[in-house]
Amino acid sequence: MAEILQHSIPYDALAPHALPGVRPLAPDDWILVDEAYDAQMRHREALLTRQRDDVVYLEPVARPAAAELLGAVLSLLTGRFSDRFKVSQDLVRRPDSIEVPLDLNDPLGTLGHLVQEDFCILQKRGDEHVMTGAVLCFPAGWRLSEKAGRPLGDIHMPVDSYDAAMARRVQRLFDGVQPGRPLWRFNALWYKDPELHQPRLPAVPGPGDRNADTCDYLRSERQCILRLPRTGAAVFSIHSFVVRSHLNRG
Repeated sequence: MAEILQHSIPYDALAPHALPGVRPLAPDDWILVDEAYDAQMRHREALLTRQRDDVVYLEPVARPAAAELLGAVLSLLTGRFSDRFKVSQDLVRRPDSIEVPLDLNDPLGTLGHLVQEDFCILQKRGDEHVMTGAVLCFPAGWRLSEKAGRPLGDIHMPVDSYDAAMARRVQRLFDGVQPGRPLWRFNALWYKDPELHQPRLPAVPGPGDRNADTCDYLRSERQCILRLPRTGAAVFSIHSFVVRSHLNRG
C-alpha cells in the first residue's frame, strides 16, 4: 500500500451537484501538476514497468489519436508548464529531473511517464463512443481489461446512477464537446486504503466501504473531456487526488 497524498483538493469535492455535474474548462487547463507529482510519477513508472499490459491499451485504429494526444500534451509542457518541463526533440526533462525519451511509437506509454493524468481515448462507432485506447495507472475500482474496446454504456456498468437517461446525457456530452472547449467534472470516493492503483472488479467488495465515518482517505478524480481537432477522437482524462478524510469533514 503506497500512501501518496496531496495536501488538499483544489475544489470542494464534497459539494452537492447534480450528475453528471459537467462544467466548462479553460482550453489549457486539462493538465495539472501538483505537490504529489514526484511520488505519483514514481508509482506510475513502477506500474508501467512491471504491469504494462494491465495499464496500457491501444487499438491500431486509435494510434493516430494517441499520437495527437501526445502532441497536445507536449504543447502544454512547452507552453504553460515550460518552467517545470524541459522539452527537446528526443526527450523531456520532468520537474523531478527524470529524463523521459520521446517514443513516438509508444505514445500512451510515453504519456504515462510524463504527467499525473490517466487518459482514455474514445472514438465513435455507430451510436456510441468506444474506448479504443488508454493509459490507466490509477483506476478507482475497475480494470482496464474489462472496459477496453467497449462502449460508454458498458464502461459505466454497474454504476447505480447510470440509467438509460444518464447514458443518453453522457453520450450527448461526448458528441458535443468541441476542440478547444474542454469540460470537467469530479467525483468523491471514500477509502480505508490510500493506494492509487485500485483495479478490483466492481462486484468484489473493496478494502473498505465508502463511508466518511469509517474511512481514512477521500479520493477525488478531476475528470476532463476534450476533443482532439485533427482525428476528432474524444479524450477522457483523470487526475487523482487523495487526502486524509478528516481534512474534508465539517
